[in-house]
Amino acid sequence: MDIDWSKHTLLPAIAQDADSGDVLMLAYMNKEAYELTISTGFAHYFSRSKQRIWKKGEESGHTQELVDLLIDCDADTILLKVNQKGVACHTGRKSCFFTSVKQNIKVLDKEVDIESKYSIVDILYHTILERKNDNATKSWTKKLLNNKELLLSKIEEEANELCVAINEESDEQVIYEAADLLYHSLVGLGLRDISPDRVKQELKRRFGQSGIEEKESRNK
Repeated sequence: MDIDWSKHTLLPAIAQDADSGDVLMLAYMNKEAYELTISTGFAHYFSRSKQRIWKKGEESGHTQELVDLLIDCDADTILLKVNQKGVACHTGRKSCFFTSVKQNIKVLDKEVDIESKYSIVDILYHTILERKNDNATKSWTKKLLNNKELLLSKIEEEANELCVAINEESDEQVIYEAADLLYHSLVGLGLRDISPDRVKQELKRRFGQSGIEEKESRNK
């Protein structure tokens, strides 16, 4: 059975551990990601948040080697049976499915990878998204997400404090204030569901282009 990509431009793709049968994660594939997965033997997906093709484990090394690929009866859902290297989830857990809605708890997982190879920015952003979707009442992140005016005022405040630190304070204070600004900026991105990877893509686009040229291109 063939997938009609003219009808389905983006399909859900479930990754399952080939040995244990554990469901590891759900992502999405477009035609290019699907074909890359088959041709390379490693899972590739299309990230709706990053707005690009990505190879699973491209940063962390936690790749998914393809064992088999199945299509459901309607040819609109993909199942990948994989050999998972490392862990599947950005949180360091083996599987992305660790929250029980019925019991309202996070299922304990002894296999949490504390030494995750994901960047701290990526880990922090996904933690912010967790806070966005949970019922935490004492979380500062949740408070910011629930109060946009407070969040915007904090971003402005932290930017000003960084300017002051750069101008007249110690290197340690500059680092501290930069970390504060980065955290609050990531909360702002989380509020808008904009992956920090898209900021990296924008910086990459600008690389090699002078600031003057970049500003002039915005005005055209």
